[in-house]
Amino acid sequence: MLQKTRLLIIDDSLLIRTMIKSIVSNDPCIEVVGEAADPIEARDKIKRLNPDVVTLDVEMPKMDGISFLEKIMALRPMPVVMVSTLTQKGADVTIRALELGAVDYVAKPLNQDLTVIGPELISKIKIARSAKIRQSGRQAFTDQTHQPLPSQTGYSKKLIAVGSSTGGVESLYDIILRLPANCPPVVIAQHISKGFSERFAVRVNKSSTVTVKEACHGEKLAPGTVYIGQGGKHFTIKKSGYNYYCQVTEDTDGESYRPSVDRLFCSVANVIGAAAVGVILTGMGKDGARGLLTMRRTGAPTLGQDEASSIVYGMPKAAMMAGAVEKQVSLSRMAEEIISACTLSTMPKKAGATG
Repeated sequence: MLQKTRLLIIDDSLLIRTMIKSIVSNDPCIEVVGEAADPIEARDKIKRLNPDVVTLDVEMPKMDGISFLEKIMALRPMPVVMVSTLTQKGADVTIRALELGAVDYVAKPLNQDLTVIGPELISKIKIARSAKIRQSGRQAFTDQTHQPLPSQTGYSKKLIAVGSSTGGVESLYDIILRLPANCPPVVIAQHISKGFSERFAVRVNKSSTVTVKEACHGEKLAPGTVYIGQGGKHFTIKKSGYNYYCQVTEDTDGESYRPSVDRLFCSVANVIGAAAVGVILTGMGKDGARGLLTMRRTGAPTLGQDEASSIVYGMPKAAMMAGAVEKQVSLSRMAEEIISACTLSTMPKKAGATG
């Protein structure tokens, strides 16, 4: 018998609640078990209805969505999908929610017509049910586990390329905050919406030793800098002379995701080859598996987040099954392993034709 995902919708707008219910009710795998207009009502319904997943508005009366999310993750950790707004404030709040442990988010169109995000909303609710939820979300930035690693006198690798999706914001924070100030340039393809990538970069930059910014087309890559691919656009690397540059394009051919992890990794493999390090993190699907395998075949060290520490073990698993991952690593050790790979004096063995 089909086991449905039991959903509780939390939003102060009756119209929005009705629209969400109408959208998700079209899917036989989702059952709306309740609605709540504010966090106080939601608290009682969570206890009584025991939903599998909650959709949560970021702005509500009596208690804002972030304060309520903090209480959920501390007292009763469960999968939460944030329903955000396409504004700077909405993006900032949403990024904070992902830091605290929300699985994912969907952004309301400015015209409030939620039907255009219906497939995305349904997909993310289903993914959220199987996500691994950690109590209290991410630890505070002041925790010793997030202190940056010491700078090295030299690195044998020229670039670090990272791909991630669902759960990636939380994982990227943990890694970026540990990077040494003079690490090789880092390029990241995180599946994220337009406008949210810039706010994510701004937010993490405030807490990190390295410089974190949204990638700009034609920008020269520099050590000690992390470049986040723009949401809704592809992000690749090109070489001119002895320097490497960001390429940001809006073409939509081929890949379903923008930025595409596969496209970024393949460009790194073609331009830099064995002098790069590839990293695949938590996320649903298989984006990045093909590109990471291409990197490994050039001789580049490749790392994959392990199942135990992944919010969703989809992308790392697909890469592992394809033979693209040279070594699986826990998130708590990922920064150390990346920097260790950047200081390798010997070139790792290339993957064979079948991985």
